[in-house]
Amino acid sequence: MQTLPQISFHNETHSDAVESTIRAKIEDLEQVHSGIIGCRVVVSAPHRDKWKGKIYEVHVEVSIPGPDIAITREAGTNHAHEDLYVAIRDAFDTARRALQDQVRKMSDHRTKRHPVTVYGQVVRMFLEEGYGFVETEDGHEVYFDRDSLTKSSWPQIQVGNQVRFKERDGEKGPYGTQITLLD
Repeated sequence: MQTLPQISFHNETHSDAVESTIRAKIEDLEQVHSGIIGCRVVVSAPHRDKWKGKIYEVHVEVSIPGPDIAITREAGTNHAHEDLYVAIRDAFDTARRALQDQVRKMSDHRTKRHPVTVYGQVVRMFLEEGYGFVETEDGHEVYFDRDSLTKSSWPQIQVGNQVRFKERDGEKGPYGTQITLLD
């Protein structure tokens, strides 16, 4: 973590044991996301129910590259949060899940890979059959068909035209999509 965590107490006296628990929970969050910039935790006991007692609120704000994560376990009717440690656990469990979701969104295996734009020259055309081949700058040939063109330029395309396209891998080899005439 780049900055020290900030832990504060509102309407509640400071407790070394509670602060130690919170620091341990923050360390657990760092295991989920190594890029945590900072963390701010606010523990408060906003009101006292005259029959049941205090219901604690725990706010956790985690700063990471990208959107920050803010979790609030508000005092409400959840009487399990009369136990401060349960309120802390619930808030940090929610923060952990939010961090895990952020890591999944940013990881490579979940990101759709888009093909790069390739430039080449039409080397063979079979107009009646509706397909042709483009030679790329590195010398390999790529199949394309009339449906691969971005505009209805099939009648104008001919051997020697410069084109821009996206190369994809198919069952029978590379093929071009989104072919645009540059001439």
